[in-house]
Amino acid sequence: MADFSQPDDRRGAEFVDVNLRGARFVRSDLSGAVMRGVDVSGADIDAPWLFDGGNFLRVNGVDVVPFVEAELNRRFPGRAERRAGDPDGLRAAWAALERTWSATLERVAAMPAGTVDISVDGEWSFAQTLRHLVMATDTWLRKAILEVEQPYHPIGQPNVEYGTDGYDLSVFASAAPSYEEVLDARAGRQAMVRAYLATVSQDQLSLARRNPWAPGQPEAVLSCLHTILDEEWEHHRYAIRDLEAIEAESHL
Repeated sequence: MADFSQPDDRRGAEFVDVNLRGARFVRSDLSGAVMRGVDVSGADIDAPWLFDGGNFLRVNGVDVVPFVEAELNRRFPGRAERRAGDPDGLRAAWAALERTWSATLERVAAMPAGTVDISVDGEWSFAQTLRHLVMATDTWLRKAILEVEQPYHPIGQPNVEYGTDGYDLSVFASAAPSYEEVLDARAGRQAMVRAYLATVSQDQLSLARRNPWAPGQPEAVLSCLHTILDEEWEHHRYAIRDLEAIEAESHL
């Protein structure tokens, strides 16, 4: 398979009568791409930023974003509350997330031993996903909102494929921790979010903080909390997707 990777730049390129069957696009910018007379049967698109305000994706002239958003909210009860703008709404949104993850942990516990370490299509395993959520909580709660000088738990899983600006990789464990250690760290970070939301006021939600990835860019506390909620729901969706693939494979 041909490999087109950075620093290749094909902005504005035109592909005519090109066979892209089975091609895989990872961390690629396809925004504004125009496709005409294309066969996309069986295509699988995962675009977590699709639901940011103002974005659209047209298929045969129809913006499908509202339909996708509604379907995801139907599949994952509580997801629709992730944009809550007041303390009570945020507390309810977080409680829904904790219930969702609790049910998923029970599901994983009932699966064969070793399931938590299986990677599907090169994606993070379930254990790695939980480790990344530890890191995400540390980034947006402990570093951004609470302004803790050294916010990161060593068990956290940074996403180095998207760059390492904003954290020192030396603080993270070089060896994979046990699943029990991951569960303990994850539960501790969930409790931190719960405790913060228990006392946060409406005025505090509007306070300015520094974006952890762009320190010169101000970020409201509410925006930081929304990022935490987005991270939680997106990675839960990925986890469920991969668990279903693992279960399907085991039944072949």
